[in-house]
Amino acid sequence: MSKRLPRAIAAIAAIALASFSIGVARADISEVRISHGFGVLYLPLMVMSSEKLMEKHAKAAGLGDIKATYRVLDGGNVINDAMLSGALDIASIGVAGFLTLWAKAKDNPALEIRGLSGMSSSSLYLMTRNPNVKSLKDFTDKDRIAVPGIKTSLPAVILHMAAAKEFGDANYSKLDPITVGLPHPDALGVLLSGRGEINSHMASPPFSYIEDSTPGLHRVFNSVDVLGNITLDMTYTTRKFYEANPKLCSAFIAAMNEANALIAKDKKKAADIYLAVSKQKSSAEEIVKILNDPNSKFSTVPDGTMKYAEFMSRVGTIKARPASWKDLFFPTIHAVAGS
Repeated sequence: MSKRLPRAIAAIAAIALASFSIGVARADISEVRISHGFGVLYLPLMVMSSEKLMEKHAKAAGLGDIKATYRVLDGGNVINDAMLSGALDIASIGVAGFLTLWAKAKDNPALEIRGLSGMSSSSLYLMTRNPNVKSLKDFTDKDRIAVPGIKTSLPAVILHMAAAKEFGDANYSKLDPITVGLPHPDALGVLLSGRGEINSHMASPPFSYIEDSTPGLHRVFNSVDVLGNITLDMTYTTRKFYEANPKLCSAFIAAMNEANALIAKDKKKAADIYLAVSKQKSSAEEIVKILNDPNSKFSTVPDGTMKYAEFMSRVGTIKARPASWKDLFFPTIHAVAGS
């Protein structure tokens, strides 16, 4: 029976059998496992890793020596599966990918997940090397658009929202048949090579900036034109982990706030940290340029999450609709001016 279920639902069913034991096992921990993806949007977590801010704030909260380990995972389906399998404690993800899992687990108290914090916002560019593509209407079945994860990743849903704006809600998935799942670094390599069937990329910083400055590539649209400058990536955990480790979750938010303060105060140091952690081949000056872009913002305050929820509920990609942003996040962050 489980083989006929979608992968995420099958994972939920499997975890339900051991949900109580998982909750107990993680109640007294010496290590917290955190994920981040590729690109500048995940810079706060890279700063936390480099500066050992999670360890610092956990100790300040009276939790002793807590080891923070960071895994690189990209694409909503991959991240959600890792969380559901018990391989992660705290995940960072695009708001859209989070909403997919939130809606599926909403009515199962043992598996409920909610957001811990907002994290970052910036511009996503839809880039192409096809000179005939000036708008979404110009794509044909001969084009291929790279996104980190088909349908549920942040770039994929941003593309859905842009398509709905262009073609109407009924045709929000019009471009799905020509999307291809590919991590951002690989998609960048393909576009720069000029070879292969993938000729377009829904790109996040710094990949978007690199492609935008490359001769032969041009921008189809900027996500800020579709959504405004709202939270793109956020963090979340399970209710079981949150209730078993409330001080640790508060320490996590405090650590991210310190990381964000460092980014705002010393962009050169933040850029150096990004390059050291990501091992991406850019210069510090190029990363500082991205950080100085008014569209690049790093904050734990969730901003605009209901825009995603309202759209995804309206087109039917999630079956549950939150009444407010606070339905999506744990109380630790409720005092901020979120949306």
